Amino acid sequence: MATAISANRAELLAIADAVAREKLIDREIVIEAMEDAIQRAARARYGAENDIRAKIDGKTGDMRLWRVVEVVEAVDDYFKQVSVADAQKLQKDAAIGDFIVDPLPPIEFGRIAAQAAKQVIFQKVRDAERERQYEEFKDRANEIITGVVKRVEFGHVVVDLGRAEGVIRRDQQIPREVVRVGDRVRSLILSVRRENRGPQIFLSRAHPEFMKKLFAQEVPEIYDGIIEIKAAARDPGSRAKIGVISHDGSIDPVGACVGMKGSRVQAVVQEMQGEKIDIIPWSPDTATFVVNALQPAQVSRVVIDEEEERIEVVVPDDQLSLAIGRRGQNVRLASQLTGKAIDILTEADASEKRQKEFLQNSELFQNELDVDETLAQLLVAEGFGALEEVAYVELDELASIEGFDEELGAELQSRAQEALERREQAAREERRSLGVEDALAELPYLTEAMLVTLGKAGIKTLDDLADLATDELIQKKRAEQRRRQGSDRPERGGDREENKGGVLAEYGLSEDQGNEIIMAARAHWFTDEA
Repeated sequence: MATAISANRAELLAIADAVAREKLIDREIVIEAMEDAIQRAARARYGAENDIRAKIDGKTGDMRLWRVVEVVEAVDDYFKQVSVADAQKLQKDAAIGDFIVDPLPPIEFGRIAAQAAKQVIFQKVRDAERERQYEEFKDRANEIITGVVKRVEFGHVVVDLGRAEGVIRRDQQIPREVVRVGDRVRSLILSVRRENRGPQIFLSRAHPEFMKKLFAQEVPEIYDGIIEIKAAARDPGSRAKIGVISHDGSIDPVGACVGMKGSRVQAVVQEMQGEKIDIIPWSPDTATFVVNALQPAQVSRVVIDEEEERIEVVVPDDQLSLAIGRRGQNVRLASQLTGKAIDILTEADASEKRQKEFLQNSELFQNELDVDETLAQLLVAEGFGALEEVAYVELDELASIEGFDEELGAELQSRAQEALERREQAAREERRSLGVEDALAELPYLTEAMLVTLGKAGIKTLDDLADLATDELIQKKRAEQRRRQGSDRPERGGDREENKGGVLAEYGLSEDQGNEIIMAARAHWFTDEA
C-alpha cells in the first residue's frame, strides 16, 4: 500500500513537471491547478457549503486535505462552524473566534470527478499559458518575427511562432502572394491584444513599417542610426517609396540603401514579392521633398498652400502621366510619403488657372472697390487676391506699389473695408431671415457667411450646433480628399453619406477650431445644469 501511495505521489509530480515544460509555464501554477481540482472534487464529495482546502507538497508529492471551521459558542452552520468542546478535541487551546483545521481523509476520484478535475487543470493551465504568451509578446510590437504557416482560414494566414500563434489578416497580406502550409514567413508584429479567447497576435506584411524593418536588417547604417528612414509609403505588392537622410555627411543615404550592384535593396524587394522601391533623399524643405517624392517625373514648380495643407505641383505636359502614375499610384504614394495633399497640373492647366483667377480677382476689385480695370489688374499682379488683403494690409505695402501713393492706398483700404461691411450686413440679414439665432453669432470663428451656410443646413440654434460632432461640422469631403491624393477609385454607394463632408467644410476650419466651436455651443448645457 505504501508503495502504491509513493508511486502515485511520484507520478503526480512527474505530471506537473511534464505539463510545465510542455506549456512553458511555472511548475507551481500546475500544482496550484491540481490543488484547485482536488478542492472542487472534495466539495462535491463532502458538500459545496464546506470551506475545503487542499495542499500538495512540491518536493514529496504528499497531499493534505482539510476544511476550515470557525469556533463558536452556539453552532448555526454545521458546515463552517464548530462548538468549543468539539474544537478542543482537534486543537486543545481552541477558543471562540478561532479558525481551526479539521483534517479530512483523502478522496477516491470516480470517473466523473476525475473528468471534472481534468477539465479544471486544463483550464488553469490554458489560462496560465495565455498569460505567458501575452506577457512575452505585448512589448514586441513593430518587431520582425519569423514563423511557419500553420493553416489558412478564410483568406487569413495563421502562423506558428513557436510559443504562440499569430494571424496575418487578408488586408495585411501582400496581394497575389501565395503561401502554403509549412512555408516560413517573415512578418511585422502589428499589435498584441488580450481577448477572451486568449492573446491575439496580429501580423502584417503590407505595413510600411515592415519595409522599414527589413531595410534595418539589410543596411547596417540604418541599424546603427547613421541613416534614418524618415518616411515610408507602400502600395503592397506593387510599388513603394522611402525617404532617407544621412546623419553623416560622408555617407550617401540612397547609395547605402541600394548597396553594391543593388544587393541590399534587392534582398528587400525579394522578401516583398518583387515590389518596386523608390529610395528618395529626404529634405526638411517641403517643396524639395515633394519634388524628390514625385520621381521619376520632372517638376517645373511647386506652390504650397499652408492653410489648406495642400501642394500644387506643375509639371511639363509630357510629364503628366509619369507624375500621376498608373491609376494615380505615383502621386498617391508621394502624398502619403510627404503627408500632404498633392494636386498635379500641367503648364497649360496652371496657366489657364492663373488667367482665370486673374480675371476673377480683377473683376472683383473693379466691382467692389469701384476702380478701373487697369488699377484692378495692377492690384492682382501685385499678389492681392481678396478684399480682406487690401483692407487689412499695412498701408506702406499699398503705397509702395508703382504709381500708388499713401492717399490712394488709404482710399482703397477704406473702400475695401466698406465692401466687407456691406457683405457682412447682407449676410447678417440673410442669416436672420433664415431664423438663425443671434447666440450663434457670438461663438468663436463663426462669420455671418458661415452662419448663413449653417442656416441653410437647418442648424439654427445652439442646441442644433451642439448636437453635431466635429467631423460633421468641418470634415472635408471624402471625394475631394481622394482627388487631391490622386486616387481614381470610384465612389461606392456606401460612401455617399461620407462624401457630403462637414457643413462648414468649404471654409477651411481646423480641427481645433471645430472643437472649440462645438464646446462653446455646448457650454449652456452645463450652465443650465448648474
